[in-house]
Amino acid sequence: MSKKGGFPGQMGGMNMNNLMKQAQRMQRQMQEGQQALEESEFTATAGGGVVEVTVTGKRELKSIVLKEEVVDPDDIEMLQDLIVAAVNEAMKKVDDAHAESMAKFTGGLGGFGGGLGGLTF
Repeated sequence: MSKKGGFPGQMGGMNMNNLMKQAQRMQRQMQEGQQALEESEFTATAGGGVVEVTVTGKRELKSIVLKEEVVDPDDIEMLQDLIVAAVNEAMKKVDDAHAESMAKFTGGLGGFGGGLGGLTF
């Protein structure tokens, strides 16, 4: 009866201990990246810059700056729409930054459906 695979402690030619170390290093790097993103700020504008909002990487609204010329008591609805547009754009920037950060780590994983980096289970 023959055995399949390689040597004990190896998986597809890769030492299991090394694989675990790589996974731990990747997890630590992901946590550091997540923390850096959460500490970042993202700013977006609307209406040609008359409304500016800043949000944190935790998706918390930090500030809203309005130019004097956008404040029209007869058109509050337009101001509300501009604020919503700026907040949504800032949140999209946060989402894009999170996706970009995660792509650094998941790019080589080949999608979980096909295994990890060419390894199949």
